[in-house]
Amino acid sequence: MVSRTVPLAVRVEPALGGRWASLRGGGREWLWHRDEPHRAQVVPGDGFVDAGGLEECVPTVRGRPDHGDAWSRPWTAADDSGLVYAVRCPDFELTRGIDTSSGSVVADYRLVAEPGFRFVWAAHALLDINGNGNGNADADTHARLRITGNPTTRLFPEAAQHLDRPWPTAARWIEGAWPTPAGLRMDTLGPDDGSAVGAVINAPSVVVEDGPDRLHLAVTADGQPTSIAVWRNLGGFPAEAPYRSIGVEPMLGRVFDLDDAADEDCAVVPAAGEVRWQLTITAHRLQEGTEPHGSFNHTA
Repeated sequence: MVSRTVPLAVRVEPALGGRWASLRGGGREWLWHRDEPHRAQVVPGDGFVDAGGLEECVPTVRGRPDHGDAWSRPWTAADDSGLVYAVRCPDFELTRGIDTSSGSVVADYRLVAEPGFRFVWAAHALLDINGNGNGNADADTHARLRITGNPTTRLFPEAAQHLDRPWPTAARWIEGAWPTPAGLRMDTLGPDDGSAVGAVINAPSVVVEDGPDRLHLAVTADGQPTSIAVWRNLGGFPAEAPYRSIGVEPMLGRVFDLDDAADEDCAVVPAAGEVRWQLTITAHRLQEGTEPHGSFNHTA
């Protein structure tokens, strides 16, 4: 089939941590959502409240602060365009501008901090694919992740129960080649099997395939480590009330928890005092069809 670009529209919520509330194109919503009224009540230092969408996780994902320090703080307009917002945290300032004029979503980031400041950033995108909308994935679905080549992939300790070998004592992660690190296949996104596994793939881009639709996510950053994180929760988390959620997360860094990172595993602010990077998201459909041009709007 002929692949056509599908223009994307974005809606963000500056007052709620700069959260991406919608990523829409071709008549479908790409971001999964969960009814969680406590999301609107969080304050810095709170444990993460999972309401779906795309959350900006920085300076860590796991560890403390839980999912970072930016998602729980209000963002404010950084200029008069209505497209650029910033958040001030104790150790850094993060600015993000989003442009959809090309039909793709292009988000430009700038983090300002003291030289030597170390951080991990993830665009923590929870996607509505493979039946996520109703919390149940059918056995015959074919949604999957495509990554070029067989890059090194890190699995983290929650994967231990799904492996056919013991987890090495005190290991923070184990490594293998995508798509089957340590024999665990990670590119398929269903059916639900009660597992919940996180991985970080040493690659700058990924394609999510869901029926005829394709979503391409890529991150670029001069002089900083980039990767793709995957949180594949097929009804295995949390233990007391599990649900299904699929996270596909472009990252700076190659670990979830900043405390686990050597300098090569995280972003480090250089002498200039800033780090810049770019996230690009493009959608395609393997059939005829068009939609009006992409747009950006915000909810204060």
